[in-house]
Amino acid sequence: MVALLCSNLSWSANLDKGPGTLDPILQKDYIQNIMHKVADWQLDSWTKTGFRHAKVDWTNAACYTGLYALGSMPNNEKYLTFLVDIGNSLNWNTGRDRFMADDYCIGQTYSLLYTKYQDKKMIAPFRLLADSIVAKPHDESLEWKNKIQSREWAWCDALFMGPTALSYLSTATGDPKYLETAVKLWWKTTEYLYDPVERLYSRDGSYLNKTEKNGKKVFWSRGNGWVMGGLVRVLDNMPLDHPERKKFETQYKEMMAKIVSIQQPDGSWHASLLDPESYPIKETSGTGFYTYAILWGLNNNLIDAKTYWPVAKKAWAALTTAVHPDGMLGYVQRIGGAPDSVTETSTEVYGVGSFLLAGTQLYDYMATHPKAK
Repeated sequence: MVALLCSNLSWSANLDKGPGTLDPILQKDYIQNIMHKVADWQLDSWTKTGFRHAKVDWTNAACYTGLYALGSMPNNEKYLTFLVDIGNSLNWNTGRDRFMADDYCIGQTYSLLYTKYQDKKMIAPFRLLADSIVAKPHDESLEWKNKIQSREWAWCDALFMGPTALSYLSTATGDPKYLETAVKLWWKTTEYLYDPVERLYSRDGSYLNKTEKNGKKVFWSRGNGWVMGGLVRVLDNMPLDHPERKKFETQYKEMMAKIVSIQQPDGSWHASLLDPESYPIKETSGTGFYTYAILWGLNNNLIDAKTYWPVAKKAWAALTTAVHPDGMLGYVQRIGGAPDSVTETSTEVYGVGSFLLAGTQLYDYMATHPKAK
């Protein structure tokens, strides 16, 4: 850990102008450079060793969201070109399990690319699928049985995968029906999995009554990170006068207040939100999504800077010190559905996605608040 920290500090030392100046890790050059470093490591890994998961898989699809955000910054077209090449290689199709949110998470990137390039082939297959999703009754119980995940958003992770894909499609096509379905199903999942007292989501129905070693309920960091990331991405596609917008904003503020209250001293969040001592080390995929959501709220004037900017700064510091000298992002919990251990060398593509989403929001914030310290 010490070597990793020293490497990142020395890498940015040339940006430190001396006492009283902006923290070097908040300078725009640093933010963009470390995002390039992390993104390029991921692209290089894919190029040299191939994709560990199918290109269409939710793991990669979450990474694509961050790559798109980085690619949308000036002079970063190569990341968008990479995403277009992936779409072409997949013929712009989603996954085989047609109605499982994981398998159409990639739809949000397709819609974003279509919005930029206006090539109808980019959304044609997904739009047909989305029409089928809208037409379904969605009247099943969300109990975790009978492969319900293949038909409904019955697990909290799905709130980053499904409603985002439908919401971006509404923006891309101008057809509100996809957003309306996303809104309806968001609240269905929320009614079942959201704990209004703790202001957190259980991962799925099988976790509603599970507890950690300290007796607190099991609330998984990345799972709730998925929710927060999905929440702000739905809001990004929701008109300001939408009748449900205030309700979404209220939930965002409720959850954000809770998340901030359980941030760890080093700025991160551990794998188990209410029992951090059972997993006594930072976890960067959950931390990345929370950092993204906090900075999005600051950029969209939903939360106050006095309370939340110090939280965002500490969280960004925790993320940057997890970046290895070659650009690999460490401390990412492996694929799973519950809190688990992490190490300095554990990494996964969705962690990269959350890091890039957070970094682009921070870059935007510093662009409009250049004296923020």
